[in-house]
Amino acid sequence: MGTEADARDERRTALLDAADRVVRREGPRASMNAIAAEAGITKPILYRHFGDKNGLYRALADRHSAALLAHIRDALAAPLERRERVENVLDTYLAAIESAPQVYRFLAHPDPASDGLSPAGPLAPTLRAIAAELSRAIATQVDLGPSSDVMAEAWGQAITGMVLAGGDWWLEHQPFPRQRMVQTLADLLWGRLAAAGDNPGATKIAD
Repeated sequence: MGTEADARDERRTALLDAADRVVRREGPRASMNAIAAEAGITKPILYRHFGDKNGLYRALADRHSAALLAHIRDALAAPLERRERVENVLDTYLAAIESAPQVYRFLAHPDPASDGLSPAGPLAPTLRAIAAELSRAIATQVDLGPSSDVMAEAWGQAITGMVLAGGDWWLEHQPFPRQRMVQTLADLLWGRLAAAGDNPGATKIAD
């Protein structure tokens, strides 16, 4: 027999599943009332499980952010040549926002005109984590000279901001297919990154 804690975990998962369904339909306009109705419960019961709307938001953000970060790490670790790895990381991020556009909008663009769940800056923790992953990968794999660690951190932050803004524009307007956007962003990055040597300590890609 399952324990009471198991039952609570199962109930919490079911409520998050209901919240996910509402967010995928309504994006930033997803509200506690709509989620409670989707789950077949009252709003006070929803608060009982998550504390408040920000608690529910954090649980949803953790669910989606964990998966995205895992995919980014896999893309950075893939045994590819440098240009292919850059494209792989870009495609991983763009594919994630393309596959769940309303979830992305919920995380990135809270609706101030409604009682939507998303607080200001909801993507900030995820973006910091992505920037840190990129900075580590750059510092490990690319020789940027005496200030390599600081430059790698600056590049990780700058690339994250560029891809966030570019991806946001692309998702909103859909001017061309994802692969062309990947190439467009990779071309923009492919200046000094292409010219820099490999870090002597980096793991070499097998022939």
